[in-house]
Amino acid sequence: MKVAEVGTAWRSGADPESLLDREWLITNGLGGYGSGTVLGPHTRKYHGLFVPNLSDPNGRHVLLSALDEQIEFDDSVVRLGGHEDLAGQFHTDAHQMAGSFSLDASMPVWRQTHDAFGFTRRLLLPYMQNLLCAQYGLSARQPVAVKIRPHFTLRRHDTGLDGSGRDRGDYSVEEVSGHAVLQVTMHDHPVVLRCTLVGVETRFIHAPLEVTHRYRQETQRGYSDNAETHFSPGYFLLEGVTALDASLLVTTQPIDLFHVDVAALFEAEQTRVANLVAAAGVESDPFAARLVIAADQFVIRPGNRPEEIAVAEASGTVVRTVIAGYHWFGDWGRDTMISLEGLTLSTGRLLEAAAILETFAGYVKDGLLPNLFPEGQRAALYHTVDATLWFFHSIDCYTRRSGDASLVARILPVLESIIEHYHGGTHYGIAMDPADALVRAGAPGYQLTWMDAKAGDWMVTPRHGKPVEIQALWYNALCLMAGWTADHGGSSRLRYEELAARVKASFNARYPLPAGSFLYDVIDGPQGDDASGRPNQIFAISLPHPVLDEGRWATVLDYVTRQLLTPYGLRTLSPDHPDFKRNYHGDLLTRDGAYHQGTVWPWLIGHYADAWARVNAPCAPQDCPDVLGSFAAHLSEFGMGSIAEIFDAERPFVPRGCIAQAWSVAEVLRTRKRFSVD
Repeated sequence: MKVAEVGTAWRSGADPESLLDREWLITNGLGGYGSGTVLGPHTRKYHGLFVPNLSDPNGRHVLLSALDEQIEFDDSVVRLGGHEDLAGQFHTDAHQMAGSFSLDASMPVWRQTHDAFGFTRRLLLPYMQNLLCAQYGLSARQPVAVKIRPHFTLRRHDTGLDGSGRDRGDYSVEEVSGHAVLQVTMHDHPVVLRCTLVGVETRFIHAPLEVTHRYRQETQRGYSDNAETHFSPGYFLLEGVTALDASLLVTTQPIDLFHVDVAALFEAEQTRVANLVAAAGVESDPFAARLVIAADQFVIRPGNRPEEIAVAEASGTVVRTVIAGYHWFGDWGRDTMISLEGLTLSTGRLLEAAAILETFAGYVKDGLLPNLFPEGQRAALYHTVDATLWFFHSIDCYTRRSGDASLVARILPVLESIIEHYHGGTHYGIAMDPADALVRAGAPGYQLTWMDAKAGDWMVTPRHGKPVEIQALWYNALCLMAGWTADHGGSSRLRYEELAARVKASFNARYPLPAGSFLYDVIDGPQGDDASGRPNQIFAISLPHPVLDEGRWATVLDYVTRQLLTPYGLRTLSPDHPDFKRNYHGDLLTRDGAYHQGTVWPWLIGHYADAWARVNAPCAPQDCPDVLGSFAAHLSEFGMGSIAEIFDAERPFVPRGCIAQAWSVAEVLRTRKRFSVD
């Protein structure tokens, strides 16, 4: 198995800033994660070593925030963990030692060298377990003392930092056969967190400590709520150590920690990852193999919806969904449907693809797919016009890739109901206009398309009316329904074909600008037709059933190439537009004002490549322009081993937003596989 190397190395006295800008992520397949910086000090409120997805209290919670390791010998104290205080001072020696960080398959590994010792640390969240394993190795020239101090916050990961959402919990320590077990119990919730060292006998020293951490990323993102006090009841102590091979285990599960075979868990993860790469058929492509590992982090069993899982498993099926992005996104319908092909079909995970589609089919309500499941809640929100139409595209991708026609047969009534609701009208002003068969959408206070930036009452890109990509998706869905109903004995094929023909005629009569070089972004909006140069027009060419007349394909593609294409995806607005924003930074209002006003989105690169291939058909994979060349280096910056949510609109194209985004990884991987040359 060849996997692209991801990592960084530094010499003694390195600039700590460069190591704070690189972040790592591990996940457990249940929606839980661990994350932090390469240097060690946390920079976000979302950072934590053990952030499981709980059912009570519901949602992802930062339970174990940090582990501060110290090595003491003679009169020296070397701090390997640490934090940044309110004055901006670093309380760590990690950058004062020569060191390196790398990803071993999915697992972060630190190696650090001091004159007196060598130190290694590996982290793992075993698959489908609410368990953290921190594996330590030490080789010292003389006996040293090792202190490992756990820090806790006990709060939901997205709550404020004023302390109102934090549970201080109760702490106790018990001795089990010469081992100290720290137990933390949350108030008013059945969560018991247990923490111990295995592989060596140790003592726990009661030494309560509160440490205030400054989260610089929260400051940079414009939040005044940017610091937090962690509590530590004490530390695990090992004295007179010259060699160490031990692991610290943290769990909410009722398992016997002293019978956990830690080495077997790490080996199992290596095997699991190797099997993922093999199933995707990319063993000889290191870049694609790394993307397959990244893709795995988003496909989860929703650990905070146990009732749903119980019903599904009782019927012999599985439940899967997609985390849209780490750290703050949950499972979003739109992101799931756009990501599904790259995350599951391009990786050979067909059973999970079917499970995701069936899971979401069960949530369709009044013709709408859920937009998202809010953190800490089990009820879905439905304010989206495009997620439901992407659902049809994902089903088509699945059936073509798998050859499984039974899924469509099972959910065809749901799909027919969706078409009827769009035809006759449903919530949020979503309805087909009987005059031209195009779909309109819009409701006060709601952003219904993927360009959904909203700050308070300000809707930055409202796009009420008839957005261009909605018509492309609507036409594609109608064409698919015509075929599916014919295949499964339905009687509506002719009706779907007639509707599709009307949509295509109306589209080509209305969307091309008079000059003919590109398409309107929205027509029939409150302020009329919107001629902003945006990437949404690419879907009129890229989808399996393109709604745009073939004679216009080349000119639209040329416009998108000239105005919107960058090394990291497509800009969301042409640079010649007065609302164009070069950078995405600042407070929430400023960032939302730039989110879709130029900011580059990597996920769009997949449909750009599809459109290029269609315009230039027939073409060989090697003929496609290299639109992915910049992503290999990106894997060693920002969110190590993954792809950012967004990038600035102009050079140097700084990565922004989530450090790991599902549809960014999915579409880059899908494109890599489609256009790879063996």
